[in-house]
Amino acid sequence: MTIAPSKKQLTHERIVQAAAQAIRRGGFSGLGVADVMKQAGLTHGGFYAHFASREALICEALEQAGRDSAERIARHAEARVAKGVSPFRAFVENYLSDAHCAALEAGCPVAALAADMPRQSADVSRAGAERVRALIAAVQRRLPAKAERDAAPVIAAHLVGALQLARALGDGADAKALLAATRRQVLATYDQPGKR
Repeated sequence: MTIAPSKKQLTHERIVQAAAQAIRRGGFSGLGVADVMKQAGLTHGGFYAHFASREALICEALEQAGRDSAERIARHAEARVAKGVSPFRAFVENYLSDAHCAALEAGCPVAALAADMPRQSADVSRAGAERVRALIAAVQRRLPAKAERDAAPVIAAHLVGALQLARALGDGADAKALLAATRRQVLATYDQPGKR
């Protein structure tokens, strides 16, 4: 028997979802409690019925953003794997896609926020570090069998760095070229025939 979530749980989830988008869009400093509550269709006064602090909301928003991004990337990658593409190639091509680059509000929170994670409170920094570990684990799960064990953090760094630089270049040919070149290099190094 499945128990339906309470109204309070549903409201809480709505706030966290709004915060997950806001934090990727505007960074840590761009997450205003009043704005998030308004986006969730609620008044500012109800915030403390759900969260002890703004930092608590940020920690939950980071976790939600990570889940959302991982699910979106996995869904797109699974469709490619069903067509015979290796899981690693499907993941890399999806992470370094033009669509992911343009999807700042729905994209990977590590790429959106990594540079500012060390400047946050201890709790928020720990939540950010968990997102980094989750990304590395996602890469590790998809690595070809013969890849070096320590390759996953290196690949994750390539993926995040390339996405950040492409976003910094804007929505033009330079950004697309950077993503394409990084895809080619990462795949040529780690997704060669015989390494699967």
